[in-house]
Amino acid sequence: MDTTTTVLLIAAVLAAAVLAVAIVLLVRLVRARQTLRRAGLPTGPRWVFWGAVLYLVLPADLLPDPVYLDDIGVLLLALRSLRSGPTLPTDGTKS
Repeated sequence: MDTTTTVLLIAAVLAAAVLAVAIVLLVRLVRARQTLRRAGLPTGPRWVFWGAVLYLVLPADLLPDPVYLDDIGVLLLALRSLRSGPTLPTDGTKS
């Protein structure tokens, strides 16, 4: 293999790894929202959740789509905002 092929292969592997991280964060965001809703707790503003999902899916980004770092940042902020809200009761009773 020549150096161009090697560089392209490494870039493709890195892009796939970053995309996998973005998908894992999206799944965690959806599960966190479902857990909060099942517990009867407010999930915060809906626009935070849907905005993060749309930012990941839509092609208009701050950085081009092969670089998912901005998408990961938006998903992490949305996940943090959902989790920093109400806390789940630990003794098995609803408060």
